[in-house]
Amino acid sequence: MKISLVLLTLNEIDGSTAIFESLPRAAVDEVLVVDGGSTDGTREFFRAKNVRVVDQDRRGRGEALRVAAAVAQGDALIFFSPDGNEDPGDIGRFRPLLEAGNDLVIGSRMMRGAYNEEDAHFFRWRKWANKTFTHIAHLFWGERGAKVTDTINGFRAIRKDAFERLGLDSTGYTIEFQMTVRSLKAKLNIAEFPTTEGQRIGGEGYAKSLPTGWAMLKTLVAEMRRK
Repeated sequence: MKISLVLLTLNEIDGSTAIFESLPRAAVDEVLVVDGGSTDGTREFFRAKNVRVVDQDRRGRGEALRVAAAVAQGDALIFFSPDGNEDPGDIGRFRPLLEAGNDLVIGSRMMRGAYNEEDAHFFRWRKWANKTFTHIAHLFWGERGAKVTDTINGFRAIRKDAFERLGLDSTGYTIEFQMTVRSLKAKLNIAEFPTTEGQRIGGEGYAKSLPTGWAMLKTLVAEMRRK
């Protein structure tokens, strides 16, 4: 199996330069960047490192994943955001789970042995919201597919044929939630492993809690209505 590591970037020069040497490039068959229009030197940095950079014609995380699926040469894709939240040391954990026959593999921040960046806080609003959406997804579709603990995390891998089969059409940060829900509906083989969520390197994240939560709710309702 050939595996492509897809780095999703939008003005992530600080994180990219900090973690680049930690990327286990020998663990995958291809490394490419899908960039949403960086103006801070992110694209130039990766091109200087001889990493293929593909520019999106349209903005949005969902569009980035679809562009990656269209241009990547691998049979499966690992999606990784070089912003410090995701552990590059866990990239090598995807291959054995994919080669074992799983269609979707998720680095979970919620299962035993994992760490969510809010675990040190008393109020864990984002983590609780994630668990709520995951619980609702299980109520509707869990009995017809594998149960997962982190339906939303973007640190994940999927076989390209499964990606194409799901017909994902989300444009923003709901793309991973839609991917998980439709994988449950389609009874795909899903696996997880515990991962550690680190602190963001440079700037603020683009997925704001309230707008993203509202978008997740609309996606959930849409999937309930969709046959």
